[in-house]
Amino acid sequence: MIGLATIMVIIIVWGAVSGPLDRRGVTSAIVFVGAGFVVGTSALGWLDVSVESEVAQRLTEIALVLLLFSDAARLDLRALRHELGWPSRLLLIGLPLTMLAGAGVGLLVFPGMALASVFLLSIMLSSTDAALGQKVVTDPSVPDRVRQALDVESGLNDGLAVPFFLVALDLANAELTTGVTWAVVSNAAEQIGWGLAAGLAAGFFGAFLFRLSARRGWIGSEWRQIVVLAAALLAYAFALTLGGSGFIAAFVGGLAFGRFSGQEGSAVTLFTEETGGLLAAVTWIGFGALALGLALPHVTWQVALYAALSLTLVRMLPVAIAMAGQGVRRPTVAFIGWFGPRGLASVVFALLVVERGVPEEQTLLTTVVVTVALSVLLHGLTSAPLANAYQRWYKSHAKVHPAAAEAAPATMPRRRRQVGAADLERLRKGERPG
Repeated sequence: MIGLATIMVIIIVWGAVSGPLDRRGVTSAIVFVGAGFVVGTSALGWLDVSVESEVAQRLTEIALVLLLFSDAARLDLRALRHELGWPSRLLLIGLPLTMLAGAGVGLLVFPGMALASVFLLSIMLSSTDAALGQKVVTDPSVPDRVRQALDVESGLNDGLAVPFFLVALDLANAELTTGVTWAVVSNAAEQIGWGLAAGLAAGFFGAFLFRLSARRGWIGSEWRQIVVLAAALLAYAFALTLGGSGFIAAFVGGLAFGRFSGQEGSAVTLFTEETGGLLAAVTWIGFGALALGLALPHVTWQVALYAALSLTLVRMLPVAIAMAGQGVRRPTVAFIGWFGPRGLASVVFALLVVERGVPEEQTLLTTVVVTVALSVLLHGLTSAPLANAYQRWYKSHAKVHPAAAEAAPATMPRRRRQVGAADLERLRKGERPG
């Protein structure tokens, strides 16, 4: 119980000082990872968890699922379907190129590593996590179209990477019995297809009952928030039961719930968002306590080099190619390319690799841990200053070029609410916050 108490103390202390630290660009992830390292086995020894723990894996997955569901529920789906140009290019062109670029760099940096393991490493680090640069996707001074592209990309790319990850995992363990092309296609069809089906089913089911009961006054005020949380978990559990991607199911389920529930997403998903945030906080503390201690003794110059290239060249070059021909200026391409932080999805993939016992597990785990830790630090610290610098460039550019590609209108997700006492009372009564 000492470990649990330690985690809760860290979260309470952060909550008490989060306002001024956040304004200075110190993100929660930076604090939680750093605090976890201090109290972990490599330092004070107050928090001792196992990297092979199934509880840790599920906790991390559920944190990501809840955040994906609540983010998707805040999207205006009807407006977004007409504005998928940039997000679709990042997902359909940028993501595959990122996987290929990561594999190419891996072959050069780790010449002795098996090809399957190189691809596995690249895929593990191909997904982005907008939460680590939250300032960028929530700051209204950043053009809506840029924020929308980053937000939608991070919501979908981890689920799209799952089929490739599973195939690479089987290859690395020499468990694949069919051709690689067929394996990728069949895994993609299974993961995406069942994920879509589970997400739509759970989202529609939850939204239909929520809307019906809300109209007739059947739903108790204390259950309005809990029903949404249950819908998110249902999408995840249903997808896993069918053999699909729980991440795709969570995002699609959130889209369906937000579209058909008849509610403002940021109001009804408050509890789901906060629960996901709490679980993410626990995950980052555990990451700092366990992963950093395990990885640091095994860090080599190759690991450090790959981590640096993964966060820069491997991400930024594919983004530049994906955005070619769209009239996007270089500062925008560089901004989008830089803000591709690696987060919870990469941690989930790393835990699955440990569970399956891949032959070059230690190198893979160390590289993922170092890359994610660098991302937490660098993307967190640069989000505020770079957002401000980009804003200054954009204002001057838009004055001269009012029809610039960056200036095109885009529908942004409903912003997360800063809920006060009056809002909480309205939520308790089943009313919308004012």
